[in-house]
Amino acid sequence: MGNPVKLITPKRYGDSRGWFSETYVATRWAQQGVDVMFVQDNHSFSGPVGTIRGIHFQKIPHPQAKLVRCIRGAIIDYAVDLRRGSPTYGQFAAAELTAENGHQLYLPVGFGHAFVTTAPDTEVLYKVSDFYAPDCEGGVRWDCPDIGIDWPLPASGPVLSDKDLTLPLLAQFESVFTYAGHPLEPIAAPQG
Repeated sequence: MGNPVKLITPKRYGDSRGWFSETYVATRWAQQGVDVMFVQDNHSFSGPVGTIRGIHFQKIPHPQAKLVRCIRGAIIDYAVDLRRGSPTYGQFAAAELTAENGHQLYLPVGFGHAFVTTAPDTEVLYKVSDFYAPDCEGGVRWDCPDIGIDWPLPASGPVLSDKDLTLPLLAQFESVFTYAGHPLEPIAAPQG
């Protein structure tokens, strides 16, 4: 069946000047299971190490698949299965995305997304398959014990938005996403 969450590493072509990479080619990504049309690119900057953004998603009728990459600094990126009826509901998969490794993480609709910065001044770019719709915003608390993410945080603790501090726990969340027969698996080695 295959993992619905995909880790992809685009090829880099280097010479004495540096390197070049095609960071998204629709036909090539579709061959790896990333066969959605992206309509919007988002760019975030996080200054402090330990900045957590998430666990976020957009609800129906404007759910978003995401293709995430780190262009400066480093993050641990998380995909949380929020599909009602999934045998892996509430479980997560994680991958390190850095400017150096060039990895990308694809999260289909039905997965919550979060990341934590592990380097200062980190920038993250991500493509989404539907436009931002504020009335469809949703999320689950970053520290939900039912999900159990062991965040790699500095001694000073996490840096969070006020909004992320007030999100519900998984037990208080009623999923609008349905399971389609592909359970979440551990992230496999990157493909390119």
